[in-house]
Amino acid sequence: MSKMIQVGVLGFAHGHVNAYCDVWRDPAYGIQVVGGWDHDQSRLEVARSAFGLNAYSEAAELLAQEDIQAVVVASETSMHAELVEQAAAAGKAVILQKPMALTMEEANRIVAAVNKYGIPFTMAWQMRVDPQNLQMKQWMDSGELGKVFSIRRRHGLAMGLHADFAQSWHVKPEYNRDIWADDASHPIDLLHFWLGVPDSVTAEIESLYNPDIPHDNGVAIFRYKGGPIAEVNCSFTCNAAENTTEIVAERGTVVQNFGDAPSCNAVRSSEGPGLKRYDAAAGAWIGSDIETPDNHGYRIRGLAKPLAEFLHGECKALASAEEGRTSLRMVLACYASAKQGRRVTLDDPMIDEL
Repeated sequence: MSKMIQVGVLGFAHGHVNAYCDVWRDPAYGIQVVGGWDHDQSRLEVARSAFGLNAYSEAAELLAQEDIQAVVVASETSMHAELVEQAAAAGKAVILQKPMALTMEEANRIVAAVNKYGIPFTMAWQMRVDPQNLQMKQWMDSGELGKVFSIRRRHGLAMGLHADFAQSWHVKPEYNRDIWADDASHPIDLLHFWLGVPDSVTAEIESLYNPDIPHDNGVAIFRYKGGPIAEVNCSFTCNAAENTTEIVAERGTVVQNFGDAPSCNAVRSSEGPGLKRYDAAAGAWIGSDIETPDNHGYRIRGLAKPLAEFLHGECKALASAEEGRTSLRMVLACYASAKQGRRVTLDDPMIDEL
């Protein structure tokens, strides 16, 4: 990374962007965060003070700066489409924080803007670059597991147990859909990355604890033609956990522990590798040498390096605009299924109406 790329941030609502900015202080990444905008002035001031960036009162003012070559869009989700359209028209490369948008119409606008102006674009999905997730994908893709029959990915957070979260932008309909759309999008996109596009989805999403923090628990089953059957199980009222991923296959079973925040950050009741594979032929468990981080925050920070490499043209997009749109369709299909009380395909009309 011989040259320094100057980057602006459009919105600091999605807190992950602060981790990227912090990592990028190291000049070895070749990224200099020089500007920021946020409609929330107090949030913008915190970022200005923390990272020494120039604060702009209007997004258009930041985008008019010729020395800024790329932007990270990390505003509230409802603003993503408009900000990407503005950034694309200004010729900036775009990193877009998850989830892509609130609706398919907004996602279509993002795809159209990226294609119209031909800008470099990537979604920011840390699960797509996590070393253990990449190892599990390699095991499946290589065929060494044989036929894969089922996958279960448990994912959670504890924020639904905290009353003050009900005051955050994450649960305000003018800014976001709800916590399921906001964070179940991670494991759902991981299935998209691992397996591709499913044939259908069956889901139950419920509000079980605080009615002011809706859709805090849910289960979605994704059917792939000929297998596997893949389950995403999310609780956002989860204090602690252990097992994160189970892959049941012809030649063995894969188990990953400590793969999300409740399981990684909690006191661990067991020792041993976070990722292991049972080899049926050998009759033995084989541990992976890929270590589990001490805190889930390291996984979020781990996205800064591949994002920097993307901006330097050293790697392809983590997920294209089209892929981001498909992952959103998979998320919204969960709502369409739960509302109708039945299995839905990904072309179900309700998905485009939500």
